[in-house]
Amino acid sequence: MDSELIHRNNTNTTQTTEPLPDHLPKHTVPHSLPKSTNPVHCLFRQQRLVCVLLGFSIAALFFSTFPISPPQPNHPIPDQIFVSGSPVALNRRVLYESQQKPVRIPTGLKRKSSRILVTGGAGFVGSHLVDRLIARGDNVIVVDNFFTGRKENLLHHFGNPRFELIRHDVVEPILLEVDQIYHLACPASPVHYKFNPVKTIISFLLYKTNVVGTLNMLGLAKRVGARFLLTSTSEVYGDPLQHPQAESYWGNVNPIGVRSCYDEGKRTAETLTMDYHRGAGIEVRIARIFNTYGPRMCIDDGRVVSNFVAQALRKEPMTVYGDGKQTRSFQYVSDLVEGLMRLMEGEHVGPFNLGNPGEFTMLQLAEVVQETIDPKAKIEFRPNTEDDPHMRKPDITRAKELLGWEPTVSLRKGLPLMVSDFRQRIFGDTATSASKSSA
Repeated sequence: MDSELIHRNNTNTTQTTEPLPDHLPKHTVPHSLPKSTNPVHCLFRQQRLVCVLLGFSIAALFFSTFPISPPQPNHPIPDQIFVSGSPVALNRRVLYESQQKPVRIPTGLKRKSSRILVTGGAGFVGSHLVDRLIARGDNVIVVDNFFTGRKENLLHHFGNPRFELIRHDVVEPILLEVDQIYHLACPASPVHYKFNPVKTIISFLLYKTNVVGTLNMLGLAKRVGARFLLTSTSEVYGDPLQHPQAESYWGNVNPIGVRSCYDEGKRTAETLTMDYHRGAGIEVRIARIFNTYGPRMCIDDGRVVSNFVAQALRKEPMTVYGDGKQTRSFQYVSDLVEGLMRLMEGEHVGPFNLGNPGEFTMLQLAEVVQETIDPKAKIEFRPNTEDDPHMRKPDITRAKELLGWEPTVSLRKGLPLMVSDFRQRIFGDTATSASKSSA
């Protein structure tokens, strides 16, 4: 093998080149240019530098004529703004968004809807809150055990794919994926919480609404990262020694009275809510609700407005306890719902008083009911109940300043709407239509 390779190599080296035939064209092979190792010489050879400069010029002319991004504004973007005379630093996101032009959202695209849980959503206030949330485009889950709530309050939402109703007791844990929790579940009228006082604050046999129910909802908020709103009450002020009552007032509550099961239960719920906020970083909101009235109230729940309206419609004497000089403030349910939603969407924890600062004595309220229903309706006085507050009026300065909220419906405007609802529910459609035709 080796000898063969050597022979071939020797043959190739000794072989002479044969001349080309005369009919084939003879080409002259140009001498190759000497190679240069200098990059500058390579760039200047054959006018390559001119081509590079020409390409840069064309690209610069194109991008200056057709810019990719719009020019930035000439005016400088401030790094802070002034709110009420005080400088407020702007974060990077605000600075970025301030430089962007408003973008028109195509038709059909809406704000991202939230998934909201409303405990006690079949009740008086809860059902009105559900109406507003559904109308806003949110997905709503109602959890209620129907102790005081009624399915009839939510019948108009049955069949809506954005509405769910779960019969469940909040004292039992439940796991749901939600963005916000409105915790309204608790008997709020004296008839209900006096009927079963142990059931209202804590019971290991039935359910524990104010304490264990609130703990379960706070635990759910912690697990899924939801914002939690507690509906507390003006009853945390007890029989107040300060008038009107501001959120800074700690109250005057009898811890062993007949009303203490509700008063102390709500005070404990506020404590738990703030503990979860400070200790676990849960986003919480606290609303202290004053007397509220409107359609869908329980007819015989023992609250003064529903008592007076139902008694006047039935031609019964309106029951006034004591001398009738106790004062209350009455807000229409739509005002309350607006306040709750503003509180939930706002950035302030609270607590916030949500009530109408218009103050009425019980006798003045009875007169308004007489004007609305029957001027001949009688008033019957009875001994006052134990621990009945003498005065109740909210100071809503904080809600006005931080939430931009205040009630808009007066008692004389809202009461007829409630009367129409009570008349229909007490006498039915037949009696209502008959009374209208006779009139």
